[in-house]
Amino acid sequence: MINQQIHLVSRPEGEASADNFKLVDVPVPELEDGQVLVRHHYLSLDPYMRGRMNDSKSYAQPQPLDQVMIGGTVGIVEKSRSDAFGVGDKVVGMGGWQQYAVVDANQPGLLRKVDTKHIPLSAYLGPVGMPGVTGWYGLTKICKPEAGQTIAVSAASGAVGSVVGQLAKARGCRAIGIAGGPEKCAYVVDELGFDACVDYKAHPDPKSLNAALREAAPDGVDGYFENVGGRILDAMMLRMNAFGRMAFCGMISGYDGAPMPMAYPALILQSRLTVRGFIVSEHMADWPDALKELGAGVASGKIKYRESIADGLASAPEAFLGLLKGKNFGKQLVKLV
Repeated sequence: MINQQIHLVSRPEGEASADNFKLVDVPVPELEDGQVLVRHHYLSLDPYMRGRMNDSKSYAQPQPLDQVMIGGTVGIVEKSRSDAFGVGDKVVGMGGWQQYAVVDANQPGLLRKVDTKHIPLSAYLGPVGMPGVTGWYGLTKICKPEAGQTIAVSAASGAVGSVVGQLAKARGCRAIGIAGGPEKCAYVVDELGFDACVDYKAHPDPKSLNAALREAAPDGVDGYFENVGGRILDAMMLRMNAFGRMAFCGMISGYDGAPMPMAYPALILQSRLTVRGFIVSEHMADWPDALKELGAGVASGKIKYRESIADGLASAPEAFLGLLKGKNFGKQLVKLV
């Protein structure tokens, strides 16, 4: 049996390109005791992968060259030599950019069984998976929303941002989104239920962007969830209320390696802001609480989400590069089956 994989074969210099990746065919090895064979149905594409492509110091180890590219996956167990998993079990894990994965089921945390009765399998890579938990953690533990306060989030139509705003609304807050383009902003307000959304593409200069944010958040912003950085962050700093909280989750505007200076760092002092970066995998103790709320929300239809789905493993590099440029709408997945 042949397994298709995508390897990282070179480090990007500046912007990543399709040439950094290579599609390879390898045989699927025979299972040993304690192992299971998972056939992946969906692969998750996420902005953090861009940082892993670099060979530089970061919060995570660089992606090794000439090996399967890292990535979250959901699939079905096809063969099992483990008592913990049976054939047909639906599972979520970090199987990487490949059609099949052989997983050591004895290693805790590598595979998790999921129930698809009320929650679609793909949602375990989005709102009921790592992106959803990321939004939940940054909002509840760092932004600490209180009813009547204003919570803002950049990349608001994406897999993380869309969850942040909906959870903020459920807690009685005013939710402000920032997204790129009228279609995404309409979705954020009309479907996700945010109170307002600022289209940053319609406001290319700081004065215009500041005015739009002032209109969207007339009472200022108490909690801000950052996915983008750059000029969006600069504009948000000006809107933060005294003792505001900022959860730094991603800096997608700087993932090509260019420095990202801050225009108003003095506001951290003047407004007595709490600015905290976080990596969701360092907070595993909070995942059960997060997944409980997120799972119930998706199962009941209270938490809405959207997916962009690329077809086939070979489409993953181009879909990933598109994600870095904001071409996706909602959670970016690759359908493998």
